Amino acid sequence: MKSLHAMSAVLAALALTTQPASAVTVPSNVALAAQQDLTRQVPAEVESLDPAHIESWTGNTIGLDLFEGLARIDAAGQIVPGVALSWERKTPETWVFKLRRDAKWSNGQPVTAADFVYAWQRLVDPKTGSKYTILVEFVKNSKDIIAGKAAPSTLGVRAVDPYTLEVTTDVPVAFFPELTAMVPLAPVNKDTVTKLGDAWTRPGNIVSNGAFQLVDWQPNNRIVITKAAKYWNAPKVVINKVTYLPIESDETAMRMYQAGQIDYSYSIPSGIFQQVSKQFGGELRPGLQLATYYYYLNNSDAALKDKRVRQALSMVIDRDVLTSKLTQAGEKPMYGLMPNGTKGVQPFTPEWASWPMAKRVETAKNLLKQAGYSDAKPLSFTLTYNTNDLHKKVALFTASEWRTKLGVNTKLENVEFKVLMKQRHDGKVQIARDGWFADYNDAMTFFDLIRCGSSQNTVGYCNKQADALVDEGNQKLDDKARAALLTQAHDAAMNDTPMVPLFQYSADRLVKPYVGGYSLKNVIDMRASQDMYLIKH
Repeated sequence: MKSLHAMSAVLAALALTTQPASAVTVPSNVALAAQQDLTRQVPAEVESLDPAHIESWTGNTIGLDLFEGLARIDAAGQIVPGVALSWERKTPETWVFKLRRDAKWSNGQPVTAADFVYAWQRLVDPKTGSKYTILVEFVKNSKDIIAGKAAPSTLGVRAVDPYTLEVTTDVPVAFFPELTAMVPLAPVNKDTVTKLGDAWTRPGNIVSNGAFQLVDWQPNNRIVITKAAKYWNAPKVVINKVTYLPIESDETAMRMYQAGQIDYSYSIPSGIFQQVSKQFGGELRPGLQLATYYYYLNNSDAALKDKRVRQALSMVIDRDVLTSKLTQAGEKPMYGLMPNGTKGVQPFTPEWASWPMAKRVETAKNLLKQAGYSDAKPLSFTLTYNTNDLHKKVALFTASEWRTKLGVNTKLENVEFKVLMKQRHDGKVQIARDGWFADYNDAMTFFDLIRCGSSQNTVGYCNKQADALVDEGNQKLDDKARAALLTQAHDAAMNDTPMVPLFQYSADRLVKPYVGGYSLKNVIDMRASQDMYLIKH
């Protein structure tokens, strides 16, 4: 009886019934600008506007404006109702979402439970070719469908009626509503996709259900969206137009910010935090993100498949110097994949992190010697990074660390972000710049990078013992018991050094003082334009 009561308490705590949330609340003493046109920087050209093919921070940011899932993330980073008015956890593996009846597509059609069923089945269908199935992989039968062993129709999601959606997961997933706020799990209009195929996301074709709709897309130049008249909460949306500018250079973005060409930057140039703080004062909005900056290691590479080589490369990088002398923007050194603040796990710090650097270098040299490398047979790698001043500085620093401490020869290669993403997925790089921004605040969002067979496990690492610990942990309803097992799994994987974590990202950006609705509490850093407004200035 004790365990039954404990389970009931957990389910009662997680069952949620909510009221409709307003898009934005403007303080009564704030006068709004007559023109509500917002210009935002994104760090790269978007890879796609199809929810099934979005996998980057840029794609998700723009996608959050165009599409709305069952839930959404508000300005403070909290889960609030989206298309779903409420949701309830009926059993540890069963969720029921009640949809609002006033949700409309931009073409006027109602958004129904069937739209979610279609979108999720399309996402897991191997014919779609999505590289971002990790969110839907919590849903029952998803892994077999993705592997081609079952039909998409067997996915654990069904429309009970037009406005009731039932979802069955493989294991208990307490944070499942948070997953539904991500763009890949947004609904998709079947009529439009069926009729237009790959062309359905182009301006003039796309049918979306978010607070904004697409009016212009000039690749590598701009994306323009305007307020969607048929959005269920349109009267509460203040911003009328958003222009997204893909600007890879932080220096260029800061100059444009100074010139009044953008209202909101993605980040600031590395190494000049104090200078920017002095120059811009309160316009600099600092803060850490649930995000990890790391180096991808191709675990199938002839040299990198040896754990000793991977450990040696990680061991000699002085992350304290990197963050305090080079990046200088509040980043925190990291040795594991999970950043501080991630729920369900404790951060990883290896024993050698506290050693003097001389001891670390000596140990690393011995590891390389054991792996068959020496001055006569030195290691040589190509390190690939995408266009950005920060990435270039980190690459130069790391290459210097490896050369001066281990005699490793590193060739640096610079490519566009979309090219780098494809190269990592295809295993066409040896070492590469990489990073992961939490989709939701739970350890599982990071485990997706190292789980055997995960679509986002581009490094090709597999530790069945760690996976078994994750599986065991996810069966636990007690948070502490679950966290203990997930921490063991994380430690086991990080001791293998499948990648080289370097630091926890900071979210330091410039935001004009007349931009309202920007909250420093949002560590997930998902910021929908509908939560913002422009103050008279």
